[in-house]
Amino acid sequence: MSSERLIYLPLGGAGEIGMNAYVYGYGKPEQERLIVVDLGVTFPDMDGTPGVDLILPDITWLAERKDRIEGIFITHAHEDHVGAVSHSYEALGAPIYARPFTANIARRKMGEYGYPEDAVTVSAAWPDQVEAGPFKVGFLPMSHSIPESAALIIDSPAGRVIHSGDFKLDETPLVGEAFDPKLWADVSKDGVKAFVCDSTNIFSPNPGQSESTVGPEIETLIRGHKTGIVVATTFASNVARVKTLAEAGERAGRSIVLLGRAMRRMVEAAIETGVLKDFPPTVSPEDARNIPRENLMLLVTGSQGERRAASAQLANGKYMGLELKEGDLFLFSSKTIPGNERGVIRIMNQLSEKGVDVVDESSGGHYHVSGHANRPDLERLQDIVNPQIVVPMHGEHRHLREHVKLAEGKGRKGVLAVNGMMIDLSGNAPKVVEYIETGRTYLDGSVQIGALDGVVRDRIRMALNGHVLVTLILDDNDEPLGEPWCETMGLAETGRSKAAVVEVFEADLSQFLGRADAKTLRDDSKLEEALRRIVRKTGQDEVGKKPEVTVVISRMH
Repeated sequence: MSSERLIYLPLGGAGEIGMNAYVYGYGKPEQERLIVVDLGVTFPDMDGTPGVDLILPDITWLAERKDRIEGIFITHAHEDHVGAVSHSYEALGAPIYARPFTANIARRKMGEYGYPEDAVTVSAAWPDQVEAGPFKVGFLPMSHSIPESAALIIDSPAGRVIHSGDFKLDETPLVGEAFDPKLWADVSKDGVKAFVCDSTNIFSPNPGQSESTVGPEIETLIRGHKTGIVVATTFASNVARVKTLAEAGERAGRSIVLLGRAMRRMVEAAIETGVLKDFPPTVSPEDARNIPRENLMLLVTGSQGERRAASAQLANGKYMGLELKEGDLFLFSSKTIPGNERGVIRIMNQLSEKGVDVVDESSGGHYHVSGHANRPDLERLQDIVNPQIVVPMHGEHRHLREHVKLAEGKGRKGVLAVNGMMIDLSGNAPKVVEYIETGRTYLDGSVQIGALDGVVRDRIRMALNGHVLVTLILDDNDEPLGEPWCETMGLAETGRSKAAVVEVFEADLSQFLGRADAKTLRDDSKLEEALRRIVRKTGQDEVGKKPEVTVVISRMH
């Protein structure tokens, strides 16, 4: 029996959708050589993570073993797979491998943070393989909602693992590579130890639809709108959809304008790397102002209701000198990701108030198809690969659990592995060998902070309860020099007693200081705690809130 083992460890993306980060290792326990698959981000919300810019996987475990990392392999250029490469580079320092389009996006990210762009190596598609310690890794082309997606073929001394990445079974994808069942059968024919597989649409019962099916209805919609501007939003990374929209607009006699940094960046990257050919000519927002409204089509970012994206700016008022008016049409050629509904509905209502007609999937047209495989597609691909073990990933817990049931129903071994669960894939049955502490790191402005550092917790408390600053000066006899004074933020100005809340705080604090003993007045920490307690009690009595309190004690010596 070999003492070496093949391990799989998700650090993000297993038990959640987003923030993908997976580790594979081969070797003796705690000496394994490691490869990383994807380093993605997820996005904050104002309820749980106010003020945070991005949420990253906690890579502490990996950083402590950076000398054992052979390489980082990125399956495709969606933010939840590539978004953390620049934020993790200093901690991991390992070479990054990706196909040309993905490498273009990754290099731009590295350049933005002053890291060497040549840390990203462009890799060719299968049958080429990258040698990474005991592993050989190949990029197997796969259709998805972004160009040049790839599954990874990971060969190790313990057998072949296929890591699906995000995928759909699209044999006519318009842009990018089609799903090739013969190629998949060929790479699987000698046996696959484990298939680590996307679970996003496990609950969708019908086979997925091709990207080519949405074009005709989009064209009919745009042709039928004779007045005003037509605006369409979709994921900027869905280059095939952006091209479909642009071509439909061009055929309807409209000039195409790209609005939003991500939209321009993705189209540029796709043209630079040759995955996007014959894209209709575009005009600048400045030139668009001189074109009649009925001859304009805007392709804009912000399909998920993002506050700073072009969609939200147009809904709020003007953006780049362009303004929407009654008689314009706004198409959401996208699906709203769960959790983003409020932001999207807010924009729809703002557009409606301007007299703009809003169209989305619920309008009865066929304007969007998913980039992920549905349940029948998952079954079909698993039958082609016929792996010994199925390891669901890229899904919430309920998705992973259902996917295990699907695998076991077909007579295969399934394993439910969530973030932090290290699985030994070496034997005939997968087994959990260790639990790693995992979590989240926040990019907060320009610094990374831990989710448990208290920064965001304090911010939430201030948002919920307001803040009071108490200032007290004591003379060299430890006696108060004048009254304490307070400044408030985020609290009502008057409370139950109908007096100014600040004055009530100051009166209660003065009363306490008048009867405080010498021992308390000499001890800063005791005094601070007492003043804080009084302010919180008064706040509760006056306005029904226990505010966050900062106490500043100055002593004159």
